[in-house]
Amino acid sequence: MTAYSTIVRATHLLTNAAWFGGSLAGAVALNPAARTGDDARERARIADEGWRRWGPVQGAAIGLHLASGIAILADNRRRVLGHRPTTTAVVLKTALTAAAVVVSAEAYRSGAELGDALEQAENDPTARDRARTLTQRMGRLQWGTPATTAGLLVLDAYLGEQQRGAAGLLDPPSRLRRRS
Repeated sequence: MTAYSTIVRATHLLTNAAWFGGSLAGAVALNPAARTGDDARERARIADEGWRRWGPVQGAAIGLHLASGIAILADNRRRVLGHRPTTTAVVLKTALTAAAVVVSAEAYRSGAELGDALEQAENDPTARDRARTLTQRMGRLQWGTPATTAGLLVLDAYLGEQQRGAAGLLDPPSRLRRRS
């Protein structure tokens, strides 16, 4: 394995960890903490500020994750094409990556819409209904990114296991042959 390959793989794993960890922290900590605000506007402002600060980091992580994934795929193209379990895992990983990108983008878009709707909700009943609908959607979407990116981490572990040698730390000890 070359230093380039190690850097690309490390980038791929670290960016997925950032994508997963940031979205999980948002679902577990940031969004619930924002609910402690005094009114809907303040709660939206708190959540928006946190996500606005994290957004560029998450965007960079997603971009680097996709770029490093393409580099890994190019580097392993013969194995991907010639080894059926690897092909299956890569197809699944590609689909799951696409789902993670879509869910992340939809959460970002819906969060921005929710902030706007909450600002208008005091005076506009339509905006109030829209805010209620978006709040329910965000309740589901906030878990979609950590779920899909966790799946990517599992698939990365699976693909890594396919490349290692036969004698791993967790493998059962080989049978000792007795001499007759």
